[in-house]
Amino acid sequence: MTLIFNPDKYANLLSQYQPRLIRTEEENNKALAIVEELMHRPNRSLEENELYALLITLIEKFEQDYYSPGKASNPRSLLLFLMEQRNLKQSDLVDVMGSEEVVLEAIAGSREINQAQAKALGGFFQVDPSLFLT
Repeated sequence: MTLIFNPDKYANLLSQYQPRLIRTEEENNKALAIVEELMHRPNRSLEENELYALLITLIEKFEQDYYSPGKASNPRSLLLFLMEQRNLKQSDLVDVMGSEEVVLEAIAGSREINQAQAKALGGFFQVDPSLFLT
């Protein structure tokens, strides 16, 4: 039995889910939820597989553009990103970095993170400490 791709069924799926370029984390989370749903759906149709592949491509593009380190990435932006991902507040880093003042200045960008702080942050976030050094 050969399965045949049904363009009408695919058009219906596209109409239902309305995939498009992902520009925000909220849109990314919605796309991830759809992918999760499709991933666990038993016996996906060819059309559902096509939608699944399309959403994965859109998610990968967004995450590569949004999360990958680039020219705009710096120790401060990485620190803010890691804090956001773990729902941390500035006060959560006081014990890691030494004082509230140091944390505030590092987050504000008015103080560079020194080697000892980079090592502590690397251990805390389980990343290479050199990411926090300029």
